Amino acid sequence: MKAVVQDRYGPPQVLRLEERPVPVPGGGEVLLRVRATSVNLSDWETLRGRPAYARLGGLRRPARPVLGSDVAGVVEALGPEVTGLEVGDEVVGDLLASKGGFAEYCLAPACALAAKPPELSFVQAAAVPQSAAIALQGTRWAGPGVRVCVNGAGGGSGAFCIQLAVAAGAHVTAVDTGAKLDHMRSLGAHEVLDHTRDDFTRHGPFDLVLDLVARRSVFAYRRALAPDGRYRCVGGSTRALLRVLTVGSLLGVAGGRSLGVLAVREGPEHFGPLLRRCAEGAVEVRVDRTYSLDEVPAALERVGSGRSLGKVVVEVG
Repeated sequence: MKAVVQDRYGPPQVLRLEERPVPVPGGGEVLLRVRATSVNLSDWETLRGRPAYARLGGLRRPARPVLGSDVAGVVEALGPEVTGLEVGDEVVGDLLASKGGFAEYCLAPACALAAKPPELSFVQAAAVPQSAAIALQGTRWAGPGVRVCVNGAGGGSGAFCIQLAVAAGAHVTAVDTGAKLDHMRSLGAHEVLDHTRDDFTRHGPFDLVLDLVARRSVFAYRRALAPDGRYRCVGGSTRALLRVLTVGSLLGVAGGRSLGVLAVREGPEHFGPLLRRCAEGAVEVRVDRTYSLDEVPAALERVGSGRSLGKVVVEVG
């Protein structure tokens, strides 16, 4: 089979397309014929080995040579002790722990997979899992009249966050680069900010701030919050995350606000509800563009540079 492989951390140029043996599923695993794999910021971070937490499990070299976790495909073979799935089933899942999606075939724990709704293409389905889990858990505090700010809202997770918060009745301010303002408006954002021109922490106060690209001071985040407001970050620099976990939590308690990191839970039970809403047409899957397997380096570069409007997806086969 063809697979995109990395044996060291670095820029997209360290990736290569090579022939590898088709893996054999073990206990509780299935072999998937991959049809589409979306690109997440976690792929970009693991490719480069930065921030530092991206090297967990592989300090000097990547623990898993094939990236790609949000996968949609067809069950090709079943390992021992697999129940509830059959060869030929169309499925989708988040393989963040094992990865392997930038290949023609990959192994997946059966428990990580959900049935692909027939209303969604493989490309659309692959764009859902990781972003859906982040958006569903991050917007659970949104409601009528709640003032929500989503920082880094122009990407895949942000697109879902905007739509879910608006549907809940919240007033949404979306923040990203100037090139993404129209994109965020089209998703329903009431206000949009170009982070190169405006400081969103001075546009509050907000009842809820979802930060997908945390890089600012915890004092700035605290300033952005209304009394009893919540700040939750998902991604960002190691320094920013550590400050939120330490100084931020103390500042929040002292000021009657809550600052913390969103601990995203994985699995079909956490992305399945939004997958169904997408299939029903209640939430739109925004795919920025698709790439072929030999174009994975370019796909990763587009996500890593922050230029994607929604999800970037690699079509396989």
